[in-house]
Amino acid sequence: MMAGLPRDIVLLALDTLRANTLRSALTVLGVVIGITAIVGMTSLIRGFDRSLRDSIQELGPDTIFVAKFSGVSLTAGRSFTELLRRPNLTVEDATAIEKLAPSAGIVDVWLGAGGPPTQVRVVYRGERTKMLAVLGTTEEFARINFLDLQAGRFFTAAEVSRRRNVVVLGHTPYEALFGRVGIDPVGKSVRVGTVEYTVIGVLGTRPAAGGFDLGQDDFVVIPETTYRKQFGIQIFRSGNQTHQSVLIAAAPRAGARREALVAEVQEIMRIRHGLRVDEPNDFDLVSQDAALEVWQRVSQATFLALIVISSIALMVGGIGVMAIMTISVTERTREIGLRKALGARRREILVQFLTEAAVLTSIGGVLGIALGSAIGAAVNLFTGFPVSLPWWSFALGLGFSASVGLVFGMVPAVRAARLDPIEALRHE
Repeated sequence: MMAGLPRDIVLLALDTLRANTLRSALTVLGVVIGITAIVGMTSLIRGFDRSLRDSIQELGPDTIFVAKFSGVSLTAGRSFTELLRRPNLTVEDATAIEKLAPSAGIVDVWLGAGGPPTQVRVVYRGERTKMLAVLGTTEEFARINFLDLQAGRFFTAAEVSRRRNVVVLGHTPYEALFGRVGIDPVGKSVRVGTVEYTVIGVLGTRPAAGGFDLGQDDFVVIPETTYRKQFGIQIFRSGNQTHQSVLIAAAPRAGARREALVAEVQEIMRIRHGLRVDEPNDFDLVSQDAALEVWQRVSQATFLALIVISSIALMVGGIGVMAIMTISVTERTREIGLRKALGARRREILVQFLTEAAVLTSIGGVLGIALGSAIGAAVNLFTGFPVSLPWWSFALGLGFSASVGLVFGMVPAVRAARLDPIEALRHE
């Protein structure tokens, strides 16, 4: 009956658990649920994280954006009302950056991207699209976004300056109007809202976080001068203020550093907005690093919430472990007394019952890992959602499950170790 070796203790623990299969299964249910949540959700969050980072990096490591406000300000705790009171960005701001920033290589202005988008339907003969965003940009839009043209070309600087009615289609309007019937769209006349435009190009598909259709291709691009002629700039109101949907994108020239461009753009914008030295920026400068930092905060908060929720299930499972181990100690009081009479020490009794509890919850952990991995794989198989199953998520799940057994099994194990052998042998 002596179980001094670790292997003997584990085997004895497994025999005890097999003798109470149903009770053991019900006990580990909470652990299984908790570990399944940790592993399954970690695989989905990690997969989405990797996909979103790839999407952000598509913007280019050196591209910066100047916006009235962005997620950077919102995550920093600024109130939305305060952000709306900021001065509007203008096309003239972009022109100033292009002329006055020595490090600027490409400067682009996007109308319809700095606030609620201008949305219209695009019509070709009897076919029409759903409501799509219209962006007014310069000829640098595709280059600064690293976008590939699927067909045709992008508009030129001359077409921008002359307010030509030319349009480049995103992939969604192309598929809706021409892709299904296999018609070459280049040179065709379409109606964007109420105005006729000539299609000169089609953009390829853009990457989307998680592989989902998030409307990333639901847009058309026209020259910013043409956009102003058809739609104007002032597109939405908040109280007594009118806000402009203008976003400025810039990239450094060859040989210039992004940090130098950021400093120059910040100085130019602060001077244009008349800010004193002690006043904070009333605009946002967003880079790839800033966007990744915002997402990092969101993902960390999500992961923390996941751990807290999973911990509740693990706690329920731990309470079940404590209950079953307490019952087990009561049922095996004579056995404990006999072992002590034969020379078993308190430490051996303590280790035996702690091992039983840890084995019990570890089995739940293994089942939870298998179930969580299967859920992640199934989601990827049926939806294409990217998943990531790092080894540390398995180690984390197994470590959590074993820890639950050790923590919640401590009280009944100590109680068993402290039993008086004579009183235990008298127990009926």
